[in-house]
Order: sequence, then C-alpha cells, then structure tokens
Amino acid sequence: MSADTAPDAGATASGGRFVNSVSLESVLAIAKKDFQDAVRSWLFMGLSAFFFLLLVTMTGLLAYFEGDVIIGQEATTAVLVERVFSIGSLVIPVIALVLGWKAIAGERESGSIKILLSLPHSRTDVVVGKLLGRSAVLSLSLLIGFVLAALPVAALLGTFDVTDYVGLLLVSVLYGVAYTALAITVSTLIRSTTLAAAAAFGVFVLFYVVWPAAVFAAVLLVVFEYLPDSELVAELLMLFQSLNPNAAYGNVLSLVTSVAELDDESVAQLEAMFDGTIPFYLQDWFALVVLLAWIAIPIAIAAYRFDRVDL
Repeated sequence: MSADTAPDAGATASGGRFVNSVSLESVLAIAKKDFQDAVRSWLFMGLSAFFFLLLVTMTGLLAYFEGDVIIGQEATTAVLVERVFSIGSLVIPVIALVLGWKAIAGERESGSIKILLSLPHSRTDVVVGKLLGRSAVLSLSLLIGFVLAALPVAALLGTFDVTDYVGLLLVSVLYGVAYTALAITVSTLIRSTTLAAAAAFGVFVLFYVVWPAAVFAAVLLVVFEYLPDSELVAELLMLFQSLNPNAAYGNVLSLVTSVAELDDESVAQLEAMFDGTIPFYLQDWFALVVLLAWIAIPIAIAAYRFDRVDL
C-alpha cells in the first residue's frame, strides 16, 4: 500500500472502510501548535492591538462628534455597538479567511501534512484542531482588545453598558469562528495554496456581493413582473437573505444587546404582512442557529472530504 493511500494512524476499519475517530488530546495538541505558531509570528498581538485601536478610535469619534451632524447621536454603548458592527462585519471575515485559507492547503502543498498524520492524529483531528487553533487566535485577540479597551471606552463615553459591550464581543467571536470554519473548509477542499486563496476571496465575494445582488435582482424581477408579486416569493427572498452569515451577525446582536436590527415601524410592517406573527426565520433566535450552522456544516463537509482525498 502506498504512503498516499495508507490509512491514518487515527483511523479504524469498519465494513471494509476506514472511519476517522476523534481524539480530544490530538485535537488540542494540533490547536495548541497552531496557536503557538501565530503567537510567535506576532500575529496574535497585532490583531489584539487592531481591535483595541478600533474600539478606542470609534469611541473617541463618537465622544468628539456627539450631537454633531456627522454623528447626530448621543455617545452610548449601544451606538458604539452599531458603529463597530458596521466595520466588524467587514473586517472580521477578512481576518478569519486570511487566518484559515492556508491552514491545511499549505501543509498539503509543502508535504508537512504527511508528517503530522504520521503521528497518532486522525484526519478529523487535524480539521477540528485547525479550526480550534485558528479560532483561538481570532477569539483571544478580540477578547484582549475588548478587555484593554473597556476602561478608555467607559471613560470616553461617560456611561458604560457592560451587557451591550460583552454581547458585542461574544457575537463577534461567534461570527469570526463561522468565517474561520468556512476558510478551513476551503483549505481542506483545495490542495493548491494559490487556488485556496482565490477560493477564500470567492467566499468573501459570495456573501458580500453575489448574495445581496441575487436578492436585489429577484426584487427587480418582481417589480418588472417577471416573478409573481406573491407572499410566497417574498417569504423565499427573506428566508434566503436571513441565511447570509452577515445578516445573521446583525440579528444575533439584536438578540443579546439593546441594539435593534429593525426599528418599530419595520417590525409593525412585518407583522402586518404576516398577519401579526413574524416568521421564525426572521426572528433573532434563528439567526443564532444560522451562525452555528455556518460553523458545523462546513466543518462536517471538510472532515468528510479530507478523510477521502489523497495527500
């Protein structure tokens, strides 16, 4: 049996096929190495500094321009959440995709993945370990940035809502992990680092350009009567839009903070459209399910596929 097709050390035979087992010890060992590599490259501290500066800078701008036509709002934690969300929804996916696109593709291209799998690690251990390691880099840098910024943010705002601030942190972490899972999946499915980088960019374009454009195009088709102006079409469009992780990020924020994704007038219009009951897929709790699904499903696909490819 050749080295490329030999089963990994963590695989066991079942019905003539080899099924990967998952070892928590192996997963944590792989995650620890990934995290330590990031710390040694100063990536971790750089990201922590970035999130710290983002929070302090946004708060300083809010405090300076409070009541001015540029801001037009009182400087509060809720307003800070809105402003950081508008930037974080763009920046966090970019960071997560950059962190993850080379995680496995890079090791396959260099051949070091075979050395890793010669140890008692299954392929599933590698996928899950890489997810935990890269997610830890992003999550802990967010945590440190938020913790260090808490005091200057409170001082600049004058008032400080801990619930809103912590809620923004937790949802941002979850959002970042979702995009890290997508990046790890891309890295698992594609052997070439060049193609993996292009695919990671494609993921970003998909959710920020193609997905909204598809919704807008469908709305235009309804307006120009190429699609029926029916309740079913409207429901399908809103369901499709709610499945975008970027939309889910904002909706989950409104679930755990005082920032509402929709104003009272929009909520009243939705209730009138659906006879007083807003569909489940437009409710905030469903957005949490969507973000969790964007973690679980891609990683399940990655583990399944990686278990069956030649290295």
